[in-house]
Amino acid sequence: MPRIFLCYITDRRALEPKPLLPSVLEAVRASVDLVQIREKDLATRDQLTLVGAAVVEARQAGSGTRVIVNDRLDVALAVGADGVHLGTQSMPARVVRRIVPKDFLVGVSCHSLRETLEAESAGADYALLGPIFETPSKLQYGPPLGLETLRDVAARVTIPLYALGGITVERVRPCLEAGATGIAGIAVFQTSASLAERVRELREQGL
Repeated sequence: MPRIFLCYITDRRALEPKPLLPSVLEAVRASVDLVQIREKDLATRDQLTLVGAAVVEARQAGSGTRVIVNDRLDVALAVGADGVHLGTQSMPARVVRRIVPKDFLVGVSCHSLRETLEAESAGADYALLGPIFETPSKLQYGPPLGLETLRDVAARVTIPLYALGGITVERVRPCLEAGATGIAGIAVFQTSASLAERVRELREQGL
């Protein structure tokens, strides 16, 4: 698996009235390691256009950014994206792993040690674990897991593990000290006036 420390997860509704594509392209130009297009309610044609533009920019910019698609394996394969990210309602990782190219990234969202171990055994390349801290977008998953759970999970899995949920610049270092490979988030990227400056701040924390 390529070296990945920063994962930007998109949310076009949180950006409104600004359009999403410029933020995605800015992330690519800032060399964010992984951009996860998470627009599950977007029409297929629009997803193909959005993801396709991001993939082209990443290739042309030579930034090293990997572009993946949340849930929509068909879209990812159609436009030559680098992988797919699977949620609890997605196709099982074990099935996806059998039908995609060897270098195609397969990520899984996890909310417990059990789910993370299952993702690892199913052939996932990495897991997003969360929510680590309290965040409005993850209230349906119950109380935040906290750094102790992150530390416990990180000690028991071998695949890369990314902390998700309530991530801020100040919380990056504690997550890394607890064993996280890197961080993933929406607001930590989208609420910055300059995405490139935010990436620089995050890198300075050890990413």
